[in-house]
This record gives sequence, structure tokens and C-alpha cells, in this order.
Amino acid sequence: MRKIYIIGIGVGNPDYLTIQAIDALNRVNVFFMPDKGHEKGGLRQLRMEICDRFIKNRSYRLVDVKIPERAETFSDYKANVTEWHARIEGIYTDLLTSELPDGQCGAFLVWGDPSLYDSTLRILEAIHAKGLAFDYEVIPGITSVQALAAKHRVSLNRIGEPVLITTGRKLTERLSDEQPNVVVLLDGDQAFSRIDESEVEIFWGASLGTVDEVIISGRLKDMMTDIKIARDQIRRKQGWVMDTYLLRRAKQS
Repeated sequence: MRKIYIIGIGVGNPDYLTIQAIDALNRVNVFFMPDKGHEKGGLRQLRMEICDRFIKNRSYRLVDVKIPERAETFSDYKANVTEWHARIEGIYTDLLTSELPDGQCGAFLVWGDPSLYDSTLRILEAIHAKGLAFDYEVIPGITSVQALAAKHRVSLNRIGEPVLITTGRKLTERLSDEQPNVVVLLDGDQAFSRIDESEVEIFWGASLGTVDEVIISGRLKDMMTDIKIARDQIRRKQGWVMDTYLLRRAKQS
């Protein structure tokens, strides 16, 4: 039977790989490498660096996976994502059938951790449920959330307080008493600028773990302009921005 590893590789620094991930890398025959176009070529390059650095046996193969673009205009977000995932599912099914012989091991190297805002596991589960025979295993990785907290030397929550992880699309205009600590990912529209509270702190980071890493922290109202400038500079250099931030109500004296 085919075996597939879904390996979390961290968010930019090969040192983030766990020993479990390195052991799994060395059991793989075929790596399926997502191709998201020239702008995100750096993500592929990191995957290549990880293979070169940690794999002892050079007999593995690389198979490019052309990832289709998601529709930019839509009326129903979930329906749009579902349709996009269906197209990727078809591509994965064809490649697993044609490129991974029975008895061999394949792998998908997932940015961060497969459990957090990544659809690789969900898509492979759908393929498996439809009858394609393979076993699969998930290897956890360091997420941008963990890296962000480490870089700023903060805990995500204070004593007795919860922490919410969400996306920019779901960020409301105010933090609540029930959710005083909010971690935000996938915020292409800089939703933090909608927060209408004067005493909110932000701990922001982009390109975490890479040579282009930028971190900024302070009172949100004071840091908004600096963050927007930093995002623009990163986008001009890389063509894209991958950032994460923690919003927190300042502790009352």
C-alpha cells in the first residue's frame, strides 16, 4: 500500500524541523512540490533546502504540483473554497495514482503545521474516503503562532485568560472581555486597522524565521503606520506577504 506523510516544516527556518519530521523525510520516495507561481518561488526553495540539508539518501524524486488559482471574485466564500479544493483534489488524485507506485512512500511538505489553516490534510482525507488506497500520517510542525510568540518573547495568554486564533476576515472591531487575546492569520486586508480601541497592543511579525523577518510591537494606534510600511516593503521585495499578529488589551493598572 502507498504511504503518505503530511509533514509540517515550520515557517521559514529549517532549524524548526523536528527530529520526527527529519526521520520521516528520510523514508520518502516521492515529494509532491506545490507550484504556486513565480511570486511564491521562495516557498519552494525552502522545501528544496530542507530536502538537501536533511535527507541522506538522494534517490528520492520531486514531482511538481501545479496549484490552480482560486477565483478572485465570488459571492459565497465557502463555496468558492470548496470548488477550488475540488480542483486540487482531482490533481492530487491523478498524481498519486500515476507518480506513487504501490508500496512506496510520498510526502507533502506543509508550511507551518498541517492542523492550522492548511487544506492538504482535508483534501487527502477526501481522496482516501473516495476509495484510493493509501495510509497517511501527520507530522506536526512549528506554526507562525508559536514563532511569533517566541520572537516577541511573550505568552499568547495571560493568567486565566483564553486566546482566540482567527483570520482577518473574522476579526471584529473590538476585543471582548471573553476574548482579550486574539491571534490573527491570513489578513491580506490589514483588518487590525478596523480595531476601534485605544488601549490595544499588537505583536506583529512577517516572514518569521527567514532572513527577511520583521517584527513590530507596541500600542496598535501607534504602530499601524509602521506595520503598513513594512508590509508594503516586503510585498515589493517578495511579491507576497505572510504575516501573523497577536492583539491584546493592555493590562489595566
